[in-house]
Amino acid sequence: MHRHGYKGRKFGRETDQRLALTRGLMCSLIKYQSITTTLARAKEIRRMTEKLVTLAKKGDLASRRLVIARLGDLEAGTLLCDVIAPQMKRNSGYLKIERAGYRRGDNSEMGTISFVDEVKMAEPVKEEKAAKKEPVKKAPAKKAAKKEDK
Repeated sequence: MHRHGYKGRKFGRETDQRLALTRGLMCSLIKYQSITTTLARAKEIRRMTEKLVTLAKKGDLASRRLVIARLGDLEAGTLLCDVIAPQMKRNSGYLKIERAGYRRGDNSEMGTISFVDEVKMAEPVKEEKAAKKEPVKKAPAKKAAKKEDK
């Protein structure tokens, strides 16, 4: 039996579980710029994430919508399109995988996947708090005063 025409790894999961796993890993990679996972998973999400970065570099509305749809996360898609993709100066090879030893429980080979170029995250805009209002003083309860008089 040959393996011609088969694309991607199955990870011993059904299609919907595998899709959720890869989307979650890609979103975590985009949010934290580096994650440690098994080597097979790292190699698989590198394929998908590099295609998303290339798509996000186009910068048009259709590309942005495709990126957000494929990630399934608005926050990660916006971060990729607005912050990460414009900083990528290369045409491909945005990610690198470094071997990180073996997992203690089952001896699976681990890898750390991260962006090749350093990504500078935009600092969140701090909203200035409105002038502090004085706390509202509560009027003394009349019922309590009446009970004490009796």
